[in-house]
Amino acid sequence: KAVDIQPACLGLYCGKTLLFKNGSTEIYGECGVCPRGQRTNAQKYCQPCTESPELYDWLYLGFMAMLPLVLHWFFIEWYSGKKSSSALFQHITALFECTVAAIITLLVSDPVGVLYIHSCRVLMLSDWYTMLYNPSPDYVTTVHCTHEAVYPLYTIVFIYYAFCLVLMMLLRPLLVKKIACGLGKSDRFKSIYAALYFFPILTVLQAVGGGLLYYAFPYIILVLSLVTLAVYMSASEIENCYDLLVRKKRLIVLFSHWLLHAYGIISISRVDKLEQDLPLLALVPTPALFYLFTAKFTEPSRILSEGANGH
Repeated sequence: KAVDIQPACLGLYCGKTLLFKNGSTEIYGECGVCPRGQRTNAQKYCQPCTESPELYDWLYLGFMAMLPLVLHWFFIEWYSGKKSSSALFQHITALFECTVAAIITLLVSDPVGVLYIHSCRVLMLSDWYTMLYNPSPDYVTTVHCTHEAVYPLYTIVFIYYAFCLVLMMLLRPLLVKKIACGLGKSDRFKSIYAALYFFPILTVLQAVGGGLLYYAFPYIILVLSLVTLAVYMSASEIENCYDLLVRKKRLIVLFSHWLLHAYGIISISRVDKLEQDLPLLALVPTPALFYLFTAKFTEPSRILSEGANGH
C-alpha cells in the first residue's frame, strides 16, 4: 500500500486527513484537526469512528439522560404540594418528554434513522479535553487540533438536553394550565421555571466536567442514592417495616433507589465477568435494611421534633 511520506504530526490529537484514495494509494493532507466523526490513530492519521459504544458508554449516556428527568420529578414534587392532584400527570409527562428526546437524539445521530450510534473509544481522560493539547512547535504559533475525540459522547448530551427543553416548552405549559387546578397561578409553572435554571447548569456541567463525570458517575450515583434514601426515610419518620409499607409512595421511592443502587453497582463492575459481578446486586437492599435495623437507636422522629422546636 502506497502512502505519501510527510513529516510526523506534533501534538497528541493532530492528524492527517485522507484526501484521495485509489486502490492501494492513499494521499493525506497536512497535519491538523480531524473532521467531526473522526479521531487520530497511533500513526497520526484521522480515522472515522465506526465502533459501537461499550456497555460503560451506554451507562454513562443513561446517567446523563437521567439527570434532567430526576430533577424534573424533584421540582414537580417540591412545588406540587399535598393539595394538587396534578403531580402524577406531570411526572408522566416529564418521563414522556425525556424518552422522546432520547429517541430523537439517537435517530438524528450517525448513522441517521436508527436507534444506535457509531463512536470512538475513550482511551484516557485527555480525550475529553483536546482543546488543552494544541501544540506550539515554535512556542509562538499554535496548531489548533481541537476535535471531539470521544465522538459522539460529548456533543450528544447537548443535543439531548436541547430536545428535552424544546419538548418541555411545547407540552408542559399546556398540561399544567389544564390540570394543575390545585395550585395557585403563581405556583403552577414553578417546576417549569426550575427547569429553565437547571438545564443551563447541566449544560455547563457537561461542557466543563464531561470527562470527570464519565469516570466518576458510578460513585456519584451510589453516594447520592444512599444520602437521598437516608434523608427521605428520616424525613418521613420511617422507623420500621410497617411505616414503610403503609404508603405506596414510600415503596415507589424505595424501589427507585434500589434501581439506582443496582445501576451504580453495574456501572462500577462494568459486567466484565458476569458470573462474578451479579452477586454484588444482592447488596442493593443493604442500606435500607441497615437503616431499619438501626432506626430504633437514632429515633429520627425525635430528632426532627427537637429540630423543629429549636433545640
